[in-house]
Amino acid sequence: MKLLWELRVFCAVVERKSFVAAARLLGTSPSSATRAVQTLEESLGCSLLARTPKQLGLTVAGESYYDVARKMLDMQSEAEDDLATLASSPRGLLRFSAPEVMGSHFLAPLLARLADDNPLLRFDVSYSDTTLEPIRDKLDFAIRGAFPASSELIGYRLWDYRRHLYASPGYAAAHGAPEEPEALPQHRIVIHTAPRVLKAWNFVSDTREASLNLQAWHRFSSGNAVLGATLAGLGIARMGDWLAEPLCRAGLLVRVCPQYRIVSSQGNDPQMHAVLAQRRMPRKARTLLESIRQAARDAGYGVYR
Repeated sequence: MKLLWELRVFCAVVERKSFVAAARLLGTSPSSATRAVQTLEESLGCSLLARTPKQLGLTVAGESYYDVARKMLDMQSEAEDDLATLASSPRGLLRFSAPEVMGSHFLAPLLARLADDNPLLRFDVSYSDTTLEPIRDKLDFAIRGAFPASSELIGYRLWDYRRHLYASPGYAAAHGAPEEPEALPQHRIVIHTAPRVLKAWNFVSDTREASLNLQAWHRFSSGNAVLGATLAGLGIARMGDWLAEPLCRAGLLVRVCPQYRIVSSQGNDPQMHAVLAQRRMPRKARTLLESIRQAARDAGYGVYR
């Protein structure tokens, strides 16, 4: 077990590029992390890390050994999960974050079913439209929408979706429902201000593209507030199809500029995904994320014909 700890510290230092960050991740002190790597180097008879006051890198031996160490830890993790699968159902406290709107329109019934199937599994959920960090906020994972950010965090794709514009039937009857993006500046635009506001909205259809800088008429800091305002007729809002299309089928919303979807500046559609701080995913986290992914498949999310 001592060797596994030394390997875990070594890999964390390499992946975080810092003894301090690795120690924080593993819940130990920087001095303890330093001693663990030094002990590993002494037992191997070679230096694994090249240390300078401003930089931390791998030696040639360290580059070779890191691949071996990473595989050993992954194999140990898989073995532990296999044994846990045989021994018992997922258990313990699972801490994660998710966008507010998922709490009221997707996750609640799924968590209830999962809790019924796994009575020893408990949830501590932070519903927030701000960007929470697994390490900083001590989470098993964080669910996010839009586009995965480039970071050291490990991603787990849940489902793809598309963004369109929506309004209430009442708003459309009173103010009209534009067919083309160029008509939007004449309308009341509802914007979600968290976690960030896009400077330009990039519209694509089968036949053309358009990019507009739209000024907000109403601004709200939560997805639930944007949805509520749109349903109440305050204006036109950009929303994910997984959320809005069922409301369209129920007659509560209509799609505006129906031939267009809104994409990133690179032309990509967004995705719902989870980010984790480390490669080893606890079984309780894998159980929930796989359940979310399956529920999204069952609901037809990301399937376009």
